[in-house]
Amino acid sequence: MNKKSLEISAIEFKNIIKDILENETVKQMNNYRQHYDTSCYEHCFKVAWYNYVLCKKLKLDYVSAARSGMIHDLFLYDWRVPQPGRKRLHAFRHPRIALNNAIKLFDLNEKEKDIILKHMWPLTVVPPKYAESYIITLSDKLCALQESARHYQKSKAFRYAYVFLSLLVIRIF
Repeated sequence: MNKKSLEISAIEFKNIIKDILENETVKQMNNYRQHYDTSCYEHCFKVAWYNYVLCKKLKLDYVSAARSGMIHDLFLYDWRVPQPGRKRLHAFRHPRIALNNAIKLFDLNEKEKDIILKHMWPLTVVPPKYAESYIITLSDKLCALQESARHYQKSKAFRYAYVFLSLLVIRIF
């Protein structure tokens, strides 16, 4: 994607999710960490972007993919902190919680509902109905890996391991 088409795509993407980004409840996702230093809001924004780009390239429903990507983790709690009345197993439970919260705020089509509900597949045992729902499983995992890697790259242990492995590789060759 060249710079001009990337700029056009970014504008189109933000217009597609504009109402979601402006929603006060969605903005609250900034108050909760998702993966290490990344807020739930930032994570969802990245997943929505990847969904948009991949689905547009594959000629799929990129509008539903982007919109549902932005609210796929709309659960509004810190899943690391045990709370009375909230059962564990966040990875299995939060897609349903996010969907229920999203339904209260937005008029979702069936595809958007499936995308949100199935984004943790195969943990959500019932497989996705739509190609876009499979795309979000990939986008979500890719973003989680990037966010985790970025966190670990900041640690001294990671830097020392990198230097050690680099020296080892140099020594071997």
